[in-house]
Amino acid sequence: MINSKLKLMTFTALIAALCVIGSFIKVPGFITTAALDSAPAFLSVAFLPPIYSGFAGGLGHLATAYTSGFPFGPLHILIAFEMFIIVTLFNVLHKKGLTILKWFFLIIANGILSPLPFYFIISPAFYFSALPSLLVATVINVIIGLMIMPILVKILNSGKVKHI
Repeated sequence: MINSKLKLMTFTALIAALCVIGSFIKVPGFITTAALDSAPAFLSVAFLPPIYSGFAGGLGHLATAYTSGFPFGPLHILIAFEMFIIVTLFNVLHKKGLTILKWFFLIIANGILSPLPFYFIISPAFYFSALPSLLVATVINVIIGLMIMPILVKILNSGKVKHI
C-alpha cells in the first residue's frame, strides 16, 4: 500500500504541474503577469487538504512569474505566499461547506486584495493599472472552477474514485 503522505505529495505535484500548464495561458494586461494558473489549485480543494492546495497555488504563481520573465523580481515570492494563503483559506471554506462564500472570497482576495501591497511598495498607479487584468484573470479562473468543481465533486463522491 502506498504511503498516504506520498499520495498527497504526488497529487500536489500533479496539481502544480497543471498550474504550470495554465501559466502559459496569459490574460492580457498592461503590467501584470495574470494567467490561468490558479484554476487547478482552486479545483484541488475537492480532494487535497488546505496546506497542500495552498502549496500548489503558490507554485502555480511562481510558474507564471517564470514564464513571464520574473518582471517584478523577488516580489513574486510575496505574490506566491499570498496565493498560498488565499488557496489555503479557500480550501478551508470549501471544507466547511461555505459554497457561495468561498467563491466571493476568492474573487475579492485574489482579484482585489492580493495586489494591495503593491499600492504601497510600488505606487497607487501600479495597483490601479494591475487591478483590471488581475480581476479578469481571477474571474476566468473562478468560472473554470465553478464549471468543473460540481463534476469533480460528483465523481469523487460516486465511489468510483478512491480519495486520497
